Amino acid sequence: MPANRRFPSVVTALRIGALVPGIVLLAGCRPEPPPTERPPEPQANAELRDAIQAPQDKARALEKTLQEDADRTRAQVDAAEGS
Repeated sequence: MPANRRFPSVVTALRIGALVPGIVLLAGCRPEPPPTERPPEPQANAELRDAIQAPQDKARALEKTLQEDADRTRAQVDAAEGS
């Protein structure tokens, strides 16, 4: 009697045990995707750049004014408490 007829479950388990790691390894070997094209560089003209930059400059100026006012108020409070 051949050995595989006596122990069919052992032979089947060995076959599955050899196939499963092979399938897992092959699943992990995906081909590298082709390189994607780089998007074109934005070409903003001066008018668009100024339209974006102006509100930001205005906000920075306002922030500076508010900080100066806060510093001035803090100095007045400190002077009033110290007297």
